Amino acid sequence: MPVAAVVTEYRQNCHADVIVGKILEGFDQKGGPGPALKLVGLYTDQVPKADLSRGLAEKHGFRIAQTIDEALTLGTDRLQVAGVLSIGEHGDYPFTPETKQHMYPRRRFFDAIAETFRRVGQVVPVFNDKHLSYRWSDAKHMVDLATKMKIPFMAGSSVPVTWRRPALALPLGCEIEGACAIGYGGYEAYGFHAIEALQCMVERRSGGETGIAAIRVLQGDEIQQARDRGEWSEELFAAALRTMPGTPAPDLKRLGKTAAFYQLEYRDGLKATVAMANGIAARFGFAARLRGQREPVATWFELQEERPYGHFGHLTRAIDHMIHTGQPTYPVERTLLTTGVLDAVMHSLADNGKRRETPELDVRYQPADWTFANREG
Repeated sequence: MPVAAVVTEYRQNCHADVIVGKILEGFDQKGGPGPALKLVGLYTDQVPKADLSRGLAEKHGFRIAQTIDEALTLGTDRLQVAGVLSIGEHGDYPFTPETKQHMYPRRRFFDAIAETFRRVGQVVPVFNDKHLSYRWSDAKHMVDLATKMKIPFMAGSSVPVTWRRPALALPLGCEIEGACAIGYGGYEAYGFHAIEALQCMVERRSGGETGIAAIRVLQGDEIQQARDRGEWSEELFAAALRTMPGTPAPDLKRLGKTAAFYQLEYRDGLKATVAMANGIAARFGFAARLRGQREPVATWFELQEERPYGHFGHLTRAIDHMIHTGQPTYPVERTLLTTGVLDAVMHSLADNGKRRETPELDVRYQPADWTFANREG
């Protein structure tokens, strides 16, 4: 099926390459089998010196569009595609001055896509890579507009669909007494992945997702002090670490200066921690305590750290499924919520970790039972 891609830039190993490249050249990006999609139009917002898109267009015969409208219509008054991939990751974009959030043009991309849909009187499914925006109000606008225009809309990263070691899928309707996700790296770019690792698991609890009531961020000595007060679970933190290669020890003294623990209070009473455990961990993990089980359940999310970055292949399979069925593979509300959590976290970090109530994050949804790379295997 024909698709268009709207990207910030297209160079080797950027998100456009590791997603769209699998449509062009197979999951191995060497000409092997791939998704049943064909790229026909590409809009690049920026063209760096290391750009690959022009050479790939010559090789594969897709159109380099000067506008987003042209990428979708190929210069006509009708859509020429069955789906759109919006990839606003990487490229030379500014940061917000106070909160240091990367101002990728994801809302601008989506608004332009929706405007083309409006102009031609047609809609097709749209996938948005990673979180919806650096700003909650933009994310809410995008989801509301998709709902109003009946645009099938899906978003997120590869973390929920990558390999889990062990292959843990929490039972739908389980009762979760506490949860902890582990991440590493930058507070926003990688913090999103860690929040998403948490959310794709806890959304399966009894009653489905109910939203987030408040967040705060712990840093420095506050991390250990909060542990001593029982405000986050060292047992769950250690359980998630034990699943990782090399079984890192949960020694808080090894935490680096950039470590930060995001404390999430869900509206239904669940409390969870997203531990950006720089200095201890360099992988994403998860652990939870389920009612009626003595030992925590835990897993780590394995990513392929070299080409072809196979976890993006599993994300591309989810995109392929949405475009062929016309229905989101999993609910965009998951990404709406994780976007809002991340925005609140970044504002808390800029305000010395202050607790922030989040009445706007009254986001309720039921999870989809989509697979991940090694489920049932």
